[in-house]
Amino acid sequence: MTSQAPPPPAVSLKHGDVAEEDEEIDYEALTGVPIHISMLAGSLAGITEHAALYPVDLIRTRMQVLAASPSATYTSISQALTRISSAEGARALWRGVSSVILGAGPAHAIHFGMYETIKDLTGGNREGHQFASTAFAGASATIAADAFMNPFDVIKQRMQQHGSEYRSVLTCARTVYATEGLRAFYISYPTTLTMTVPFTAAQFTVYEWAKKVLNPTERYSPITHAISGGFAGAVAAAITNPLDVAKTLLQTRGNSQDAQIRKANGMIEAFRIIHEREGMKGFARGIKPRILTFMPSNALCWLSYEGFRFLLNQQPKPSST
Repeated sequence: MTSQAPPPPAVSLKHGDVAEEDEEIDYEALTGVPIHISMLAGSLAGITEHAALYPVDLIRTRMQVLAASPSATYTSISQALTRISSAEGARALWRGVSSVILGAGPAHAIHFGMYETIKDLTGGNREGHQFASTAFAGASATIAADAFMNPFDVIKQRMQQHGSEYRSVLTCARTVYATEGLRAFYISYPTTLTMTVPFTAAQFTVYEWAKKVLNPTERYSPITHAISGGFAGAVAAAITNPLDVAKTLLQTRGNSQDAQIRKANGMIEAFRIIHEREGMKGFARGIKPRILTFMPSNALCWLSYEGFRFLLNQQPKPSST
């Protein structure tokens, strides 16, 4: 009786190997992805993420603004959507989106390019949960990306406000620069970093952890990237919401009719104003739309980034002769 030959061992492919059609690629082992692919994937993911959920981001900004007029006070996301659409038209929900598109592409290219490079250099691609490496890589990438993105974020929030007279990115940028100077575009940068560095460190750490827990085989898995990204975004958004409220106050102070808010000169003063007027609950302003923005947007961002990165890194198979 002839014994049956054992099945061939599973093949784990590294970057550049050619696979048979029915073999799976060990996606997480592709540590040699060229930097330009990570940057292009990040750019496409950033634009997709920010544009798709922009109306919810606009509502978050309006809900966080202090001393708003009664017509700009909203009690829920659905009420805000209805009121803005009926009073200002549906197009108002997209006011300022061009600023995000112009800034998000390059900023995310910088962000993901630096993240992948630093993570690889510091050993984040080794086996196991390299929390320190991913947190450090994410925080470092954020500092550089936010330096580029901050002016676009200021313009976006000025255009998002109720009663904003700005109808184009260029008009808004010129007006802010003429009336408040270059400093206005970076008045919130320290607060932004204080918020986004822990946000990104938490987001990347939770994402990498969840991805490895949900997908221990480390195969390319879109559903794993989406779930891990959404969970990481929700956790990071909730933790950093108080800082986001302070950032919004500083970035929109130039449009405020409140003298104290207009004179706010930094994060500590912004925190003091919020606490004096609304107590601790003031720091929870906009937390629901913030979570509802970052949970799906983070899921979409990571899904898009990992998908674009996977597709862009595919090597063409040699034609059989």
